[in-house]
Amino acid sequence: MIRVVVSDAPIDIAAEMTLAEGAGDTQGGAVATFTGLVRGDDGVTELTLEHYPGATERALEALAAEASARWPLAGVTIVHRVGPMHPGDRIVFVAACSAHRAAALDACAFLIDRLKTDAPFWKRERLGAETRWVDARSTDDAAAARWRG
Repeated sequence: MIRVVVSDAPIDIAAEMTLAEGAGDTQGGAVATFTGLVRGDDGVTELTLEHYPGATERALEALAAEASARWPLAGVTIVHRVGPMHPGDRIVFVAACSAHRAAALDACAFLIDRLKTDAPFWKRERLGAETRWVDARSTDDAAAARWRG
């Protein structure tokens, strides 16, 4: 089962974990998760994510399908927030459910590494009265590259 949600609503980790754990029914023996939070470093007071509705969901579904093809997964969940957020808010929740931990852990790492570079999101930070667009990071490109090829 693949579940992708892009929303401006806060992410309810307990509800998402319950859904992710149930995605595998009796096939799941392990659920690996990642939760990303808004950082307040560099004086960031607000982070706004923009996206193209429809295109973003399709890109995330394609990543989930690729993970499911690479590992024996019973379920994949990707929940991503958009809109304005503040330091400490949850931006993303990723879960991979498999019969065994190695597949779940590898798939979760793959999903978050590739999501950072392959999903069409645009980030704008507010630092007091100043705003700036966030450029892609070479470290994100390097992390994603390890899964290609």
